[in-house]
Amino acid sequence: MSAVAVVRVRGHAKIRWDAVDTMDMLRLNRPNHCVLLPMNVTTKGMLQVVKDYVTWGEVNHEMIAELLKTRGEVVGGERLTDKHVKANSDFASITALAKAIEKSDARMVDVKGLKPVIRLHPPMKGYERVKLPFSVGGAVGYRGAEIERLLRRMLHDKEEAK
Repeated sequence: MSAVAVVRVRGHAKIRWDAVDTMDMLRLNRPNHCVLLPMNVTTKGMLQVVKDYVTWGEVNHEMIAELLKTRGEVVGGERLTDKHVKANSDFASITALAKAIEKSDARMVDVKGLKPVIRLHPPMKGYERVKLPFSVGGAVGYRGAEIERLLRRMLHDKEEAK
């Protein structure tokens, strides 16, 4: 099993009720929110329900660590630090947590006080067409490893955006 990053692409207008319910369960309440999930049968089923509104793909531990270091938040609005991870979980650092999330041995809720949703910026140069699947040049649906390029654009890493 591996971890997947799921990013909500589309807003709240004209969404089927079952997709709204599923996105609530995934905690994807607003566009540009990201969650890290273990890829299992339940996750696959939920992604099929919301495939027209989100994009997802597999991420490695380096990308997970970068997401957590740059955009991870704890309750109270503070940034996530190695010190917080060590004090509130069984992991020694953010990198150790990221490796465990990648292997599906841990979840973000295993760190006390860590918010399970990563709030990202809109991607530099915008999304592709938000009503078309990624396979035909759009923005929604399964991306595979290409999700990392999108996440880098959403972290506003100037080198990758060029």
